[in-house]
Amino acid sequence: METANNWIEIIAKKDARIAELEMLVKFYEEQFRLSKHRQFGPSSEKGTLPGQLGLFDEVEKEADLQKTEPELEKIAYTRRKRIVATLRLVRGGGVETVEHTLPEEERVCPECGGMLHEMGHDTRRELVIIPPQVKVVEHKRAVLSCRNCEKNGDHVPIVKAEMPKPLISGSLASPSAVAHIITQKYVQHIPLLGQGRVVKRQGVRLSRQTMANWVIRCSEDWLLPIYERMKAIF
Repeated sequence: METANNWIEIIAKKDARIAELEMLVKFYEEQFRLSKHRQFGPSSEKGTLPGQLGLFDEVEKEADLQKTEPELEKIAYTRRKRIVATLRLVRGGGVETVEHTLPEEERVCPECGGMLHEMGHDTRRELVIIPPQVKVVEHKRAVLSCRNCEKNGDHVPIVKAEMPKPLISGSLASPSAVAHIITQKYVQHIPLLGQGRVVKRQGVRLSRQTMANWVIRCSEDWLLPIYERMKAIF
């Protein structure tokens, strides 16, 4: 059973990796198509309605990397999950067990008054979807100095604690927020406009332009080097 569970876990990781690579390939295929479109004129692709933004065109249209990101703009993300109840999901872990027992004072036989013992369990399973959490993480770095040097008037060394570097310098973007936006757009096919409306209903304002900037910057800074490395290897 342990060996079977290990194989299931390995297969699940492989499936997740394949999905990531497929998304990356799809992204750069569409980038290539857009490049050809800009080079040779209007696209004759069927099924595109006049005035309708393509899945990838929206990012390039909305992005403005020169514009300063609003400081007070809050980050939020939502996720529409497709429920896939499979045997692999159940056997692969992530199962939380909730025990329902009788208190001691109720473990009395209604016939003879003797103590009841536990003879087994009735079990049922349900799939629980936990909505994504939206929160702001404030990174507070300690700055230290020497009191002795301060008193003596000598050179006072300043030492700062290590702190994770931001995903995008000067931005509120976090890895989880950008990953969610990219997944929603390129896997769930939810345009940035739709994502903005979803978070707006939750009281959070996140503009299409900001989301587009995040996608473009992270694609160039993080995904493109991975793609180039993969292309060199394979």
